[in-house]
Amino acid sequence: MPAQDSRSEYARRMHRVLEQIDRRLDERLELESLARVANFSSFHFHRLFAAWMDETLGEYLRRRRLEVGALRLVAQPRLPVLQVALSVGFGSAEAFARAFKTRFGVTPTGWRSTEQRKRDQAKGKPGQATMIDQPDDGNMKKDTIATTLDVKLVDRRPTTVAYLRHVGPYGPGLVDFWIKTVAPWMATNNLVGRPRYGISQDDPGITAPDKLRYDAGVEVPAEFTGSGTYMKTVIPGGTYASGHFKGAASQLGPAWESMLREWLPDSGMQLDARPFFEYYPTDAAFDPQTGIFECEICIPVVAL
Repeated sequence: MPAQDSRSEYARRMHRVLEQIDRRLDERLELESLARVANFSSFHFHRLFAAWMDETLGEYLRRRRLEVGALRLVAQPRLPVLQVALSVGFGSAEAFARAFKTRFGVTPTGWRSTEQRKRDQAKGKPGQATMIDQPDDGNMKKDTIATTLDVKLVDRRPTTVAYLRHVGPYGPGLVDFWIKTVAPWMATNNLVGRPRYGISQDDPGITAPDKLRYDAGVEVPAEFTGSGTYMKTVIPGGTYASGHFKGAASQLGPAWESMLREWLPDSGMQLDARPFFEYYPTDAAFDPQTGIFECEICIPVVAL
């Protein structure tokens, strides 16, 4: 097998493992079962994973469990810490609290309180700042973003996508990734004009910038095969909170944050293990002169 094809096969297998981990964080994940997902020998899998990811399987599992737990503490403020702990694979609130403080330097309750204060500031309580950190039109308030998104609950069908992965900071680099890497790949594979997806695998407020994962995908038939180092996955169907976004790239991060930290806690809904994504329908507008574009911000939810 040529070297490039071999590397692509390794990437596909490892992506299957990472997807399995993220969707089953509440379960006991054994090295042997994950090795079977990757179709590698369990004897070699641990070393292969560490070489590929630059962290051991155990380190990765713990990091993901704590990062997802940190997100749920904020997005689901009425959910007891014990339930957050169990939802990400810890056996007790005490074990979760010890690991959480080691990772973030604060207890889960302290983290939640700090984030709540930030939310209160964003809502403009007397004497507190109301402006978002990133530039937009110069005067947009954070507490107005969720309202302007016009969030609705929608039922989506399972969708097969082919995607290319970007690892690194979110922001302008993702725009370049779409233009310089994804668009030429789509053209080569006759995929231009299909619905597209931007799948955010991590929260930039929690995960280190150099480990942030973003998948730029396009809707394809289940039997699709093409050229290049792409991967395929199925975005699960079900209920999603969908907010219509229109703005510049610098406003997209605050819009995501507003959905999670402003809309979700008051919605009567909670997150589940399906991925977050931006949905770009075929008629989504984009103005190359101003950089203004449209998409649907989609968050997987179930009833509390």
